[in-house]
Amino acid sequence: MPGPVTVSIARHVDPSQEDQMHAWLRAGTELAERFDGFLGSGWVRPGVDSTQWHMLYRFDSPESLEAWESSAQRRWWLDSGQGFVAEASREHRTGIEGWFDEPTSVDAADLRTAAQPPPRWKQMVAIFLVFFPLSLVANELGRVYLSDWWLAARVLLTVCVMTPLMTYVLLPWVTGLLAPWLHRGRA
Repeated sequence: MPGPVTVSIARHVDPSQEDQMHAWLRAGTELAERFDGFLGSGWVRPGVDSTQWHMLYRFDSPESLEAWESSAQRRWWLDSGQGFVAEASREHRTGIEGWFDEPTSVDAADLRTAAQPPPRWKQMVAIFLVFFPLSLVANELGRVYLSDWWLAARVLLTVCVMTPLMTYVLLPWVTGLLAPWLHRGRA
């Protein structure tokens, strides 16, 4: 079952249009909030004088995200930003990494419902809860079925199987289960 999806977008903003940008961001958030599965949004800037703004928004599933991204409301909103904002890059993230990036500057008034990164020790616990049992299973299967393989080849195969399982299946699942604990006290 697919989990939440975070979209990270870098946009360049005309410095003379900063007030208009703030209003544009608020309007986009208010529109997105009306869509099922919306989990939050926010933005950060590397510095006060930066023309690059990094925006995040998160939906509970790829289907909910698709409904927002293909909507007439979003198209209208994007068209309304023409002339003062230009998209520089876009990245879809799933699982644990979407909210764990520490911003350098945050406008708390506009973060609204966006999740703050959990403390690193909680991130470590979530990763451990996936990595330890998966490592046990992989090592036992390797011992039973691949014992005659050269060690480096056995480890390479194990890592090639474990990495996508952790990244795309198990970490998103565990972070979804642990979300209330991961973000407790970080609003």
